[in-house]
Amino acid sequence: MLTHTKFDSEAIANHITNWLHDYATNAKVKGFVVGISGGIDSALTSTLCARTGLPTLCLEMPIHQADSHVSRAKEHVKNLQARFSNVSSEEVDLTSTFAHFKEQVPQAGTQHLTDLTLANTRSRLRMVTLYYFAGIHNALVAGTGNKVEDFGVGFYTKYGDGGVDVSPIADLTKTEVRILARHLNVPDSILVAKPTDGLFGDDRSDEDQIGATYEELEWAMQQNDSGKVAADFTGREKEVFEIYKRLNTINQHKMQPIPVCKIPLNLT
Repeated sequence: MLTHTKFDSEAIANHITNWLHDYATNAKVKGFVVGISGGIDSALTSTLCARTGLPTLCLEMPIHQADSHVSRAKEHVKNLQARFSNVSSEEVDLTSTFAHFKEQVPQAGTQHLTDLTLANTRSRLRMVTLYYFAGIHNALVAGTGNKVEDFGVGFYTKYGDGGVDVSPIADLTKTEVRILARHLNVPDSILVAKPTDGLFGDDRSDEDQIGATYEELEWAMQQNDSGKVAADFTGREKEVFEIYKRLNTINQHKMQPIPVCKIPLNLT
């Protein structure tokens, strides 16, 4: 298990807050738009944006959302607005938009592939909505991905929740996100909830989909970065390490810059 004895929550919160404020100022934008899911990552991100003092819009975008996700999102937004006068909120129900889209496109060869593709479509519809509001408010879309999701296993949707302007918590592990969120008074209901991407309209957790907890993935990421290989482990450790390596490999297309086909000079 990774330790965080030197994790200075207040100093890190201030560092991220100042970084966000300086970036927005230099970009000559007014503030931030954050998609609120009822999860800890979006709760922490929106809190950090709110701390900048710049206008922060919390945007709820339900699509057949589980009631528990909706209630946690609303609780967080209410809590944030009570603490910060610069926070506003909007709700755009994308359920009918998503349903109409499904009616217009064919299904894949298998139900699993159809379900997975439609889950990613939900995320991309939300990205489009976030950028609409960012456009009309002259704001930046703040990403909610953490370090393990963004740079470890690639657990996000390309051009969905991966389509953002700034990534304020992408250098924090999930464990660090929890520590910082607790320090910044994110509601307990969110702190104790199982992480979920909320893209399937049910309560399946990230762990259910990945096959490992974030704490296990953090360990595997550290081992991989130190040069370890699967043969160095046995039992559950080997299983987790192999899960990490498989996802890290197949999702490199998300984590690397878009490949550009360079034309040789002799052909131009």
